[in-house]
This record gives sequence, structure tokens and C-alpha cells, in this order.
Amino acid sequence: MTPPILSNSAARRLFLHRHALGEPPVGPGKGDDLCALIHRIGFVQVDSIATVERAHHMILAARRPAYRPPALDRLLERDRRLFEHWTHDASIVPVEHFPHWRHRFRRHEETRAESWRNWLGSDAHEAKLDEILDRIAATGPVTTAEVGEDEARSKGGWWEWHPSKAALEWLWRTGRLSIARRDNFRKVYDLTERVIPPDILSVETDYDQTVDWACSSALDRLGFATSGELAAYWCVATPEDAKAWCRTALAEGRIVPVAVEGADGALRQSFAWPGTLAEAAELADPPGRLRVLSPFDPALRDRNRAERLFGFFYRIEVFVPEPKRRYGYYVFPLLEGDRIVGRIDMKAHRDEGVLRVRALWPERGVSFGSGRMARLEAELDRMARFAGCERVEFLDGWRRETLDD
Repeated sequence: MTPPILSNSAARRLFLHRHALGEPPVGPGKGDDLCALIHRIGFVQVDSIATVERAHHMILAARRPAYRPPALDRLLERDRRLFEHWTHDASIVPVEHFPHWRHRFRRHEETRAESWRNWLGSDAHEAKLDEILDRIAATGPVTTAEVGEDEARSKGGWWEWHPSKAALEWLWRTGRLSIARRDNFRKVYDLTERVIPPDILSVETDYDQTVDWACSSALDRLGFATSGELAAYWCVATPEDAKAWCRTALAEGRIVPVAVEGADGALRQSFAWPGTLAEAAELADPPGRLRVLSPFDPALRDRNRAERLFGFFYRIEVFVPEPKRRYGYYVFPLLEGDRIVGRIDMKAHRDEGVLRVRALWPERGVSFGSGRMARLEAELDRMARFAGCERVEFLDGWRRETLDD
């Protein structure tokens, strides 16, 4: 039987609503409201680049214009309602999900222990781990700058870390240490039992429970997905386990197949909860305001999915030599309604109090007339204030032509 078709317009609406981009961006952006927002979108990716502001702050500000970074710090560092660990990358995650990460910790230890021993030396690595744990237990949290000052750095693997830095990272990735806070973006490591609240730390889940949670909660947030997309969402369940979950859930009638129409008209078979098509049909169109998105926004982090849904091809060019870049070092997508209408290259020069726009490229078929320009200027004024700048400045030649694919 041919699965029902979820049209591209309905798929976009559903996807954006699930990512809190389908409604007007209102709310205090702090406390319970901010915590509920992060629960809704699942996680917030952390990134160090602050061309305008760091990615995690821009993700939240796109949905809550009232948001300011200290609100996230309070939830993460004081209230312990969030914790930092890996999904597909370093991310801030609701602390209630921590018990599911224990399975990831164990898998990491089982699959990476040999490479660790080979790098550090089988006779030394346990002693180094014990040394780091004992120090933190006795004297409190540490940063990488406070350990291993006299140690030689690796000349291959582990990003040229010295042994104590590698030990900190290993102990974090295997769950014995947690990130207590960041100081100027530098991780501060402490014992997990001093970071994760006791009522969360005491919860145990078996792996089957974790797989069911990972796939179900990913489908909640994506709206529709393949088994591979479900596995990749949290990176807690393996692709094989996500496939098995889909087979079982499909046989039991808990999920249904749907054919999702892409921007190019192609259909892709996915899974959804029963009733998803009816829900999508009733959703309001996203507001027409224009928003600057972080390149690491949850709605865009799966570049292939963004291309299929929105016809938007995007790649980070930070590591591309400047002469070979198509656009720029760190270029921000522009969302308007349910369309990505362009990308903008800009940087906050806080010492001068100016947000400087270097270039704007419209997407194919999009023009920036007076109405859209007014919406762009309003968003740039907001972004300037958010970045601590007083004004926006446009460099000569900033309006560019659409590039050929």
C-alpha cells in the first residue's frame, strides 16, 4: 500500500513548529520558559565562535528575543536543570535525560579504551585517571590550564593534548566527570556526583528503555524521520537499534509510514506518529518576520534534511581557505515564514559598537524589496543590541547576486 504523502509545505510547517520556529517569538526567555523551550527543541549545540554571539545563545535568541546569556548560565550552572555533553556534538541537554547518557558512556569506554591506552601507554593511563580524579575530589573543579602544566603534548591523535587534558576529556566522555560551568568558554570539570542532582543521578534505565526513549523523543521533535535520522538525533541509540525500534513500532501500529515531499518534489519514505498528517494540515503558517539563524540551529544541523525540505544548501566554511570560500567564514541563514530566503555575512565589532554587514546573498527566486529590507533591518537592529552593539553598518558592495549552484 502506498503511504500517505506529507506535502512539502505541510512538512515545513510541521518541522518549524516542532523546532519552535513556527510561532511568533515571544516569552521571557528565562527560568521556566527557557527550560521548557530547551526541552521542546531537545538540545542546544555549543560552539565557541562568536562572530555575532555564540551559537547556543543565537539559537535561543531566535526563538525568544528577550533572551540574554546569563539566563542560560543560571539554569546550567546554578539550578542544574541542564547539563552539557555530546549529542552529535557538544550540546546543552535537559538534566532529566542524563540517565540515558550512561549507556553512551559505557559504549564510549568499550569502543575507545584501546585507542586511549595506545596513545598514553598501557602502564600509565590508569594512574593518570586516578591522579586527576583524586585531585578533583580533594581540591575541587579544575580547568585544563590548571593541570599538566609541565607535560609534553601528543604529536598525533587527541588533538595534541597533554596527558592530563586527555584524561579530563576521557573522564568526562565516560561519565565520571561533568562540566560544572565554563569560564570564558573553557570547561571546568568536577566530579559528576557534585554536578548532577542526586535525584537524577539515582535513576537507572536499561538499554531497551533508552532506545525507546531516544527514538520516541526524537520523532516527537522531528515530526517525521527515517530510522537513521532518529538514531542521529541524540546519538544515544545505534543505527541498528533504531532500525529495530522502527520495525517493532511499525508492526505494533505505534508509528506509520509517510512519504515526505521534498522541495524538489521527490518523495522520501519516513515514519511518523499516527495523526501527524492531520496535525500538520491544521498548523498555522509560520509568522512572516525575518530571523537570523545560527549555522548550528537544530532546524539546520542536519544539512541534508535542510536541503531536502527547504532547497537550501549550506556548509560551514570556517575551515575552507579564504580564496576557496563561496560565501564567507561564518555566514548566517535567514528564515522568513517557512522559507530560507538568503544568507548574510556579518560580524559584531564590540570595541567599535557596530554590527558590520559584509554581504547578503538572496536565495534563488528571492528579491529583497522594500518590505523584506525593512524586516531585515529590524532583525539586524535587534541582533546588534543582542551582540552589545549600538548600530548596524553596511560595507560597500554588501548586496550580492544569487550564486549559481
